[in-house]
Amino acid sequence: MGVDLEKADLRQADLRRADLSLSFFWGSTSEVGLLANGGGSNLRGANLHGANLEGANMTGADLEGVDLSRANLSGANLQSANLKGANLTQADLRQTNFCNATMPDGAESRTGCPQ
Repeated sequence: MGVDLEKADLRQADLRRADLSLSFFWGSTSEVGLLANGGGSNLRGANLHGANLEGANMTGADLEGVDLSRANLSGANLQSANLKGANLTQADLRQTNFCNATMPDGAESRTGCPQ
């Protein structure tokens, strides 16, 4: 909690159940396999500005207040994630699964849910 991961190489990291709230990731190599299953990871308040999270599995993650501006979230799985208050400005959200996720405005998303 509150760790400084500036310029850290987190490729293939398994952060399942990690509490990375208020952590700083600027400049990290963030091709992160954020495996947030089994209770979800707590990334509340983290700075992931510009992070490459393409295809990351963040199912059930607590991303409340996270700065994801300019982050690459294309193809990421954010099913049931909490994004309340998160900054998604200029984030790449192509093919991102937001099924049952709480969006920055507090609304629940159905994007990516089976029809």
